[in-house]
Amino acid sequence: MKQKFLWLMLSLVTWAQAAALDAPARPLPELKPEQYEAKAAHLAADLLSRYHYKAMPLDKTMSDKIFDQYLKSLDPEKSFFTQEDIARISKDRTRFGELILNEDLSIPFVIFNLYQRRVTDRLTYARSLLQQEFDFDVNESFQVQREKQTWPASDSEANDLWRKRVKNDWLNLKLAGKDDKGIVDVLYKRYDSFLKRVSKVNSADAFQAFMNAYTMAIEPHTNYMGIRESAEFDIAMRLSLIGIGAVLAQPDDYTTIRELVSGGPASLSGQLKVGDRIVGVGQGRDGAITDIMGWRQDEAVALIRGPADTIVRLEIIPAEAGLDGKHKLVSLVRKPINLKEQAAKSSIQSVKDGKSTHRIGVISLPSFYEDFAARNSGNKEFKSASHDVAKILGNLKKAKVDGVLLDLRNNGGGSLSEAVALTGLFIGAGPVVQQRNAEGKVWVERATDAKPVWNGPLGVLINRNSASASEIVAAAIQDYGRGVIVGEPSWGKGTVQAVVDLDKIVKSNKPQLGGLRMTIAQFFRINGGTTQLRGVTPDISLPGFFEEDEMGEASFGNALPWTQIRQADYTPLDKVRAMLAQLSVRHDARTNRSREFKYLEEDIAEYKLQRKKNEISLNQTERRKEREVREARIATRKEDKTASGIQAPLEADALTEAADGLEPEERSLAQDLAYEKSEKNTKDVLLIEAAHILSDAVGLSGNGGKLASNGGAHSRLQEN
Repeated sequence: MKQKFLWLMLSLVTWAQAAALDAPARPLPELKPEQYEAKAAHLAADLLSRYHYKAMPLDKTMSDKIFDQYLKSLDPEKSFFTQEDIARISKDRTRFGELILNEDLSIPFVIFNLYQRRVTDRLTYARSLLQQEFDFDVNESFQVQREKQTWPASDSEANDLWRKRVKNDWLNLKLAGKDDKGIVDVLYKRYDSFLKRVSKVNSADAFQAFMNAYTMAIEPHTNYMGIRESAEFDIAMRLSLIGIGAVLAQPDDYTTIRELVSGGPASLSGQLKVGDRIVGVGQGRDGAITDIMGWRQDEAVALIRGPADTIVRLEIIPAEAGLDGKHKLVSLVRKPINLKEQAAKSSIQSVKDGKSTHRIGVISLPSFYEDFAARNSGNKEFKSASHDVAKILGNLKKAKVDGVLLDLRNNGGGSLSEAVALTGLFIGAGPVVQQRNAEGKVWVERATDAKPVWNGPLGVLINRNSASASEIVAAAIQDYGRGVIVGEPSWGKGTVQAVVDLDKIVKSNKPQLGGLRMTIAQFFRINGGTTQLRGVTPDISLPGFFEEDEMGEASFGNALPWTQIRQADYTPLDKVRAMLAQLSVRHDARTNRSREFKYLEEDIAEYKLQRKKNEISLNQTERRKEREVREARIATRKEDKTASGIQAPLEADALTEAADGLEPEERSLAQDLAYEKSEKNTKDVLLIEAAHILSDAVGLSGNGGKLASNGGAHSRLQEN
């Protein structure tokens, strides 16, 4: 998704007194590069210019691209810098390559420090506007997305943009029923939160921003990862960490427990609960307590985590106590925590088809995770997506489901080997995907299991956010004709990345330089095409909110092009081709009479209209009419018993106005958890329709839905 307004992603902090509305912003530290950061940049440049799939010399042309990408990453909506700023810093735009190779990062840091000052200037001005009154009777509008616009010519023009932004924020809250005092309270907290967050930015943040500008100037999927980012990447892949088993949030300046992980030390202790605030952390049985009030959340988390079987002591303000309530100390022993919520899950959908009912097993897979360390150590039971899905398939077979629907929506990928292994669960042994490296060498990744775990009716549900490994699976299933692909066209990421530990390159035992996630190859479907740029086109399309130029590989200006190689030697199973026409007819008939789909299509049309319009009126009368229309539409739907529980319209980006005028971070923890619970309980219209499509396939396939299987896709392949 394109970047939202930056402040939408920031945490809320404690409000100062209203009398301080015009107080000057906190002075910002002048960030300077560390010596090891300059060394890391040089090392990364050597690797990228030699081993990247799209290796490019670090010359003046590349420097120019890095400069543009750097500005885009810092100020995507062109609301902080001015044209005067850009003119002043552009004199060095072709020197970035020379600076990196000379291990001199002073100029990129000068630009970052200027950005920090401009952010402070704009937010301080926005905060000062809360003392004045706005005229909501005049006809003017606020332009929401500015990424395609020019930077404001001067500070006065930038201030006018921010005046409209503040006016829009004020009007949202006014229409939601808040009085002026309440509005000032909310908006002061909002803007002050941003200012506090800016004050906590450090050298590592600035360096990572610059390095990712460099890597993404080559192509979109090469990234630099600092020490903490590398650690989080490892956690995401193995779905485990060492800690206390608590999900943390940071409303105000307090690190707050949002959720307790079942079976973790925090939950088992019985001493902690949701809403407790952690204000201090101590190491060992008697280590000094470090006050973490006002700390960044990542820094607080790093202090709470630690080696397995070690003690961490937490100073807690209980949820039920006021901020001046009595503190208590809780000692916990850190243990391995499995992130079960991010692992594969299953459910069963019962779908009526005439007089019969088909049971469709749904497998939701958020990512293609794999514990590389456990696998490399020889542990055959290592945690992985394919292992978990194999177990789920066994349970679904015991439950006598008629078909299996693999839900890969919003699955951005992960391990390539896991994508291959998981495909083998449905096709048996055979080629799954082809790879080509920078030298042009092509090789094939094969599933090795002799027989599929599931050989019955299969569907794969994808959307625009299904990418990389998800596309490998969907493409292979489609090319074999093994199952029906349902949903939106996928993202279009057809590249392979390897993670390089820069500290290992220089044989350093001290984690310092970070890592490089670098594109080293491109993958191709077994039919010879690639998912790059075009993605996977579903057999049966479902409606979606986004166009290709808004989200997906095609939205990047420097994405690799679509291309084709020779088709692999494989034997299609052709289990669904003959029935696709009938499936489409039934799908169209069902959705044409479905009010739920009608409502969904209305929401999509409204969103696309607003996005195309890209302006919001700042006239109170006009906005109130628009709000009343929306509220009437929602009320009508609530009264519609045939469509009860329909999923709410997607809050896609800043175009969507929340009913209460608040940003997500501004709601209480209780409100946030209640909203999350209601989201889980809403009806997933697209999933239900995908289950209906697969149920139709079960009915059309005969044999009680058990499609004939030849024991898998046994095929021959000549590597080239």
